[in-house]
Amino acid sequence: MGNLRKRHSKEFKAKVAIEAIRGMKTASEIASEYGVHPVQITQWKKQLLEGSPGLFETGKSQKDEKETLIERLYQQIGQLQVEVDWLRKKGL
Repeated sequence: MGNLRKRHSKEFKAKVAIEAIRGMKTASEIASEYGVHPVQITQWKKQLLEGSPGLFETGKSQKDEKETLIERLYQQIGQLQVEVDWLRKKGL
C-alpha cells in the first residue's frame, strides 16, 4: 500500500519557508525538525519569494476596484434621483 500524501496548512508552509529564508539553519536541519523533505522546503521558499511582491499589489488593486464600484453606484443613484424628480415634476 502506498504512502498517503501529507497536506500541510498554508501557515505551516509559510513558517517553514520563512525559517529557510532566514538562513540560520540548513534545509536539511529544517527538514528533520519539521519532518518534510529538503526539496519541498526549497520549493516553498521559492514560492514565498516569488509571491511576496503580489501581496502588496493586490491590496491596492482591490481598493481601487472597490472605489471604482462605489463611484459608479453613486453615479447611478444620482441619475435615478434626477429621473424620479423629473417624473414628479411632470406629475406622473
